[in-house]
Parts: sequence; structure tokens; C-alpha cells
Amino acid sequence: MAIDRQGAGLVVIRICLGVFFIVQAIVKLRWFLDSSILAGQLSLWLMNAAPGSIGQTYLQRVAIPGTAVFARLVPLGEFVCGMALLVGFSTSFFAFIAFFMVLNYQIASGTVFEWSFLANRAGLPVLGSTLGLAMGGVRLPWSIRS
Repeated sequence: MAIDRQGAGLVVIRICLGVFFIVQAIVKLRWFLDSSILAGQLSLWLMNAAPGSIGQTYLQRVAIPGTAVFARLVPLGEFVCGMALLVGFSTSFFAFIAFFMVLNYQIASGTVFEWSFLANRAGLPVLGSTLGLAMGGVRLPWSIRS
């Protein structure tokens, strides 16, 4: 009996990401009652953002005006996506939503535009994994066949 290594690998990634997002949601539970925690973080990122950068524009036009909404949507979205990934429910859909949330975080914090992004534990590995799951483990033309 042959083992589907690609399928098994995707299951391991899916479960690990599910746990990751659930833990991230638990850490942010206080945001439901106090959106000033998120507002403080966004203000700090805005102070450190380069003038005229994409991150600064995103913070000023989207993130900071929507702080009260995002303070509730982010933990809820992370928890729902985490649970869906953990149990394997609509994996591609929820992985795409998770990818979008992580990408927003990376743009707002400005780390996606720095070399340190490549070594950021919540950056490239999470974005790559969620995008891979969102694509449903599609083999690209240049994929190595085993």
C-alpha cells in the first residue's frame, strides 16, 4: 500500500496551522472588551512606518479607522479559521481567509517590506503554508514529482 506523502504533509500543515490560529485568537481575546490594545499597536506601527509607504497608507486609511471592528473580527476570524483548519472543514476557503488576515498583519506592521520578513516566524512560513492549503495542494508545473 502506497502512502500519499503529499496528502499526509498537507494534513500535518493544516493541523499545525489550525492550532497556531486558535492560539493566536486566544491571545487576542481581550480585544473584544478593549480595542485600545489594538489601537496602541497600530499607532506604534504608524509611528515606525516610513512616510509615504504602503504600510503607512494602509494604517491611516484602513486599519486605524476600522480599529473597533478589527479588534473583534481578527480574534473571531483567527479562531474560526483555526477550528476549520484543525478539523478539515472547507480547508481551501478558510486557508485563503487566514492567508488574507496574515497578509494584512504583515502589511500593517511593515515587516513584509523588510529582509527580516524572510526569517519572521509568523511571516513567510505562515503565508506560504496558508496559500498552499488555499490552492488545495495543487502541483505546479515546476513541482518535483516523487
